[in-house]
Amino acid sequence: MKDAAKRRKAELYEHLKQAILTLQIRPGSDLDETSLCDEFSLSRTPLREVFRQLAGEGYVELRENRGARVSEMSYTTLRDFFLAAPMVYGAILRLAANNATPDQIERLKQAQEAFKAALRSGSGADRALANNTFHEVTGEMADNVFLLPSFHRLLIDHARIGMTFYRPQNSDMADNLTEASRQHDAIIAAIEAGDEDEAGKLAVDHWNLSRDQIEMFVMPTALDVPMGTVSRKHPA
Repeated sequence: MKDAAKRRKAELYEHLKQAILTLQIRPGSDLDETSLCDEFSLSRTPLREVFRQLAGEGYVELRENRGARVSEMSYTTLRDFFLAAPMVYGAILRLAANNATPDQIERLKQAQEAFKAALRSGSGADRALANNTFHEVTGEMADNVFLLPSFHRLLIDHARIGMTFYRPQNSDMADNLTEASRQHDAIIAAIEAGDEDEAGKLAVDHWNLSRDQIEMFVMPTALDVPMGTVSRKHPA
């Protein structure tokens, strides 16, 4: 019985995490405790334990007497994202090169294979989730209690920003994804070699690749969808 309840909690956690990252549940949305309890056959206590875990990782906000809602995403968030991302990503990859275990390196390679598979035949959501998993492993490698909360929140909004502005028919974006995959391979090599300087340099290159693509779609002349809204041209 306990094992079944634990499994349902894990399923709820993964469901909410993926739904938030891929904008199936939009930023700022309230989470309906009653429907989630019914859907996953959980009581309020384990449900709220999942909410607290997600809140600690930056996915949701807990409000006294008002329940949980998905973390907001605004232009202020975007500004802060641009300011913090290069510093945090750089620190994470440098620490990963110093601290990674063989098991973690193997999981990073597996995450990269999943990302490549998503590039070949997956949807935009598949790519966002696979990319998020790759970077989550680097965060585990870094193993820094001060950096990880900020890193997790950056990954959440990076995925949501990408889902908002992705244009499947854009050839530059397709080239961008191919280059991102090549950079992932280089990141793995630097971490496996324990090359902190190279990992830090690759973090800058990888961030610049993302930054240039995001900026293309968030300048006022190009912004044709609200933050947190998936374009109708986005693949299902």
